[in-house]
Amino acid sequence: VPPLPVPPSRDTVQATDMTQLVFIHGPGAGGCADAWTHQLKKFPGSVAPTLPDLPGESDGGDVTRYTEWVRGWLAARDMREDLLLVGYTLGAAIALQFALDYPQAVKGLVLSAVSVAPRAEARGGLLDSCLRAATGDAAAVEQWLDFHRQITTWVAPKLRAHLLARQQQVGPMSQHRMLLAIYGFDVRERIASLRTPLLLIRGADDVLNPPPVERELHEKIPGSRFVSLAHAGHFPATERPEEVNRLIEDFIAEIDRGRT
Repeated sequence: VPPLPVPPSRDTVQATDMTQLVFIHGPGAGGCADAWTHQLKKFPGSVAPTLPDLPGESDGGDVTRYTEWVRGWLAARDMREDLLLVGYTLGAAIALQFALDYPQAVKGLVLSAVSVAPRAEARGGLLDSCLRAATGDAAAVEQWLDFHRQITTWVAPKLRAHLLARQQQVGPMSQHRMLLAIYGFDVRERIASLRTPLLLIRGADDVLNPPPVERELHEKIPGSRFVSLAHAGHFPATERPEEVNRLIEDFIAEIDRGRT
């Protein structure tokens, strides 16, 4: 599946010289950089790596390993400071881990569908669905794909079809490994040390992430911002791109004002 082209547009915002925007995807519904098509168009010079499959002995790669991979990917592009990291699910966990490990490099965080502790309640259904689909059983594959059709209801039809095709290309076992990394993510003991400016965006209709998750994180981090978007689910940046782009733009301006 070829990546979606990023057409030229007059409606773009050039990030400031002091901001390097990095968009980090998750494992679901198009686990690739194409999920950030709207943001890459809006913010010229921004980047969005496509995460690799990191198979391991048992868990398929934890968030720390993904974080180091992203750090190396950025360093190869001479992006080492003034980073504004934007991510959802696995991407959100990576961004948060990055800010905790390398706070001097991160200017701000914009996170959706993020948790700071293992989510035992989430381990069952989707993980099992991935494993069944990985056997190649036609009914199991169709059930796995139907789940992704349901959670991308709010995405524009053309992009939705493209991301679903990408999801098939990623495959259920790769997604299974990435999900294990998310479900094992645990920074509860470190979260109080976070000093990076933080914007949390929740899709009000997200049926996958428990409603308190982002708000609880917001309440633990002094100075953080929390925004809930109506008519958005698990992927606000893909479902409500104009609103999310405006929030990112305003967040950058707010951080820059605080630095002057």
